Amino acid sequence: MQTAEIHRRWLDFFAARAHTVVPSASLVSDDPSLLFTVAGMVPFVPYLTGLVPAPFPRATSVQKCIRTNDIEEVGKTPRHGTFFQMCGNFSFGDYFKEQAITYAWELLTTSEADGGLGFEPKDLWVTVYEDDDEAREIWRRVAGLPDDRIQGLGKDTNYWSTGQPGPAGPCSEIFFDRGPAYGIDGGPATDDDRYVEIWNLVFMQYLRGEGTGKADFEILGDLPRKNIDTGMGLERVAFLKQGVENMYEIDQVRPVLDRAAALAGKTYGAIHEDDVRLRVIADHVRSALMLMSDGVTPSNEGRGYILRRLLRRTVRSMRLLGVETATFPELFTASRDAMMAAYPEVASDFTRISRLAYAEEEAFLRTLTSGTGILDTAVANTQRAGKSELAGDTAFLLHDTYGFPIDLTLEMAEEAGLSVDRKAFDSLMASQRARAKADAKAKKTALADLSVYSTFRSLGETVFTGYTELETESSVLGLIVDGESVRTARAGQVAEVILGATALYAESGGQDADAGLIVGPGYELEVLDVQKPVKGLISHTVQVRSGEVGVGSPATSVVDREYRRGARQAHSGTHIIHAALRQVLGPNAHQSGSYNKAGYLRLDFSWNQGLSAETRSEIEEISNNAIRDNLEVVTREMPLAQAKSLGAMALFGEKYGETVRVVDIGGPWSRELCAGTHVTSSAEIGMINLVSESSVGSTNRRVESLVGIEAFRDLAAERAIVSQLSGSLKTPREQLPEKIADLVASLKTAEKRIAAFEARAVLDKVPGLLDSAAHHGGVRLVAQETGTLNSADDLRLLVTTVRERLGSDPAVVALAAEVGAKPVVIVATNQAARDSGAKAGALARIAAGVLGGGGGGKDDLAQGGGASVEAIPAALAAVTQAIAG
Repeated sequence: MQTAEIHRRWLDFFAARAHTVVPSASLVSDDPSLLFTVAGMVPFVPYLTGLVPAPFPRATSVQKCIRTNDIEEVGKTPRHGTFFQMCGNFSFGDYFKEQAITYAWELLTTSEADGGLGFEPKDLWVTVYEDDDEAREIWRRVAGLPDDRIQGLGKDTNYWSTGQPGPAGPCSEIFFDRGPAYGIDGGPATDDDRYVEIWNLVFMQYLRGEGTGKADFEILGDLPRKNIDTGMGLERVAFLKQGVENMYEIDQVRPVLDRAAALAGKTYGAIHEDDVRLRVIADHVRSALMLMSDGVTPSNEGRGYILRRLLRRTVRSMRLLGVETATFPELFTASRDAMMAAYPEVASDFTRISRLAYAEEEAFLRTLTSGTGILDTAVANTQRAGKSELAGDTAFLLHDTYGFPIDLTLEMAEEAGLSVDRKAFDSLMASQRARAKADAKAKKTALADLSVYSTFRSLGETVFTGYTELETESSVLGLIVDGESVRTARAGQVAEVILGATALYAESGGQDADAGLIVGPGYELEVLDVQKPVKGLISHTVQVRSGEVGVGSPATSVVDREYRRGARQAHSGTHIIHAALRQVLGPNAHQSGSYNKAGYLRLDFSWNQGLSAETRSEIEEISNNAIRDNLEVVTREMPLAQAKSLGAMALFGEKYGETVRVVDIGGPWSRELCAGTHVTSSAEIGMINLVSESSVGSTNRRVESLVGIEAFRDLAAERAIVSQLSGSLKTPREQLPEKIADLVASLKTAEKRIAAFEARAVLDKVPGLLDSAAHHGGVRLVAQETGTLNSADDLRLLVTTVRERLGSDPAVVALAAEVGAKPVVIVATNQAARDSGAKAGALARIAAGVLGGGGGGKDDLAQGGGASVEAIPAALAAVTQAIAG
């Protein structure tokens, strides 16, 4: 049975039993605490917890998920994959244990001919929470299972909670017995790979209190509404139904594995290590394909870093299989063909996806080439020093700076007969993770704990009136101070205000939040920020300027008109630049992110090379022509399917409901799905001034622009600078470039002449220094102060010149000078002096110690410095004493 067919049967089964079929949410999670959708229930959490009223009593979905916490296990076990699909059925206070168990057993054991999955009852085991006698009895009655095939397990395995106070409840899991060829008898309690968990039913019925870990917490009582959350692993069922050994061999994954094996000239099943690498490749290519189809692009942070890691692990695995050339064009095409039946978007968007993937592979192959050169040098230096262990900081540098995988470093070092100081490497990695974790924690907003909003959200959605109004009368539904719901907020306090309706725009879709006020009887609030902490709810962060505001008070939201005008100009300007980019560069230049506020916008787009000055000018000209032509801006609401049929562009990473807002500028010239605020005609934008274009990764570029009056002010400032230059140089404006070029050329010529004079002046000191040479301890020594010099390079030139003139007999030159108000000493030795034991590095350290600083270097040339110019004579005396000794 094909994976797509299992997918279809699941949805058909529950749809026929009054469940609302909910399409898979994006892999990019709405939850601020998650990078990705990691479980099938994640999109339903607000309904399961009661934070948001459920729009349906029961639902079903097949949800795309990504988990990378067990990435090192991928390929080694039959069931660890970074991308997987979770089939779920959910009840929000509707049915409970008996119906959930009945549905699960019915779907699993109904024959394939009758629309079920066709599992034999004799092959199925279940586990229940050890104290859940109710579930045990239902399984006996509904499934007719004997007691020995219903195993009771503890809280650590069969009890669900979020890990925090809130909903909790026992679980019941269903396992398939693969038979004695796969392990020992005894059921799931043996924790053996013979028994594969295929379905988990969570009976969310209790309220848990504080505690730690999976089992150390108390149950406070029953939930007012009991919910059902179940999940069946689609890949696990698929590999069992298809009669293959693991999830990497199912129809949606195996084609990539086979293609990788063919490219590497390997036979799958012949060598265990090769098999693991082939499974890693098959898994990671599919995961990367699905992530990019949901708008994730490779980068060095967050989701983009996870994607980049998957892609690089794939390249590395192919390299370990002996393939050092690009393979993504074949691997990604194979994955597209395997996944498009279930997810057509991977085919329709493959041009964009493949361009990102191929560019990332090419960049990493170059990285491997440069990293290999650095590693080879480090290995040679380690061997030359007679050491057997490569320094941990070298391995960390390769990993952190060059993206060179540690396991590749380990392998290549081993080939050279070296180990790697893994302890030092791991310590550096741990420090980096700690810094990253602290940074991420610092960046979390006060909106991260969402439970405080549940009461307000239960009152209904906040009505946004800002498309048509700049002032809206409403009332205060709630106040939050320091994460706690309060009744009042007084002058000087910062609080969050929840209103029934608001004209103030909440930050979303790349548009910054509105500025403005909230006013009411006896109080005035300055709006600092506007956000959507949960779907359908708008929260205003305010500073209470005067008076006291209380829950229930009348409130009028007032938008700052000038700020809104600038924000509308910037957001419409973003759409115009996007359209201009695509007109100039083609449809692959697709927006991948944006930010706009009054007077400013930035737009990130998929492209892998810098834009020439001519291309930038063309984009800017097309944009301003669109403004000059006063194109009509029309906004419409319509079903998502209709909007897409009209060619409206959906931007990656954005979430869209069934009804969407379409913004047209000049009809189809620019047609995008967008919930932001916009001008009514393009002429209102005023002006667009592209001020920069830069890289934000190997596959993304960024343009920044000033808009409206800010664009004019910037150009006016440039005009003033040009006018000032023209006046100072007494040159017409149009001749300024040539005039400045001539001045720069003249300046460089003068600088070269000055440098030559200074070098000659330095070298004029050589005869006198040679005359000062004296014998100490069998060595000719020049130890002199040379006064003030422009740079340490001048001093180095002087030292090396004197050393050359002293001939082949043992000679040491130690010269000191004042450079930039600081003492600098440089010591040089010739071969004969080094043979007699004189080392420049050691002598420089002696001098630097007297100068109050540090120094060192090689045996032939070294440098030191310090803080006290007055100590130079003493420092040179110390060098003389060391030589004499």
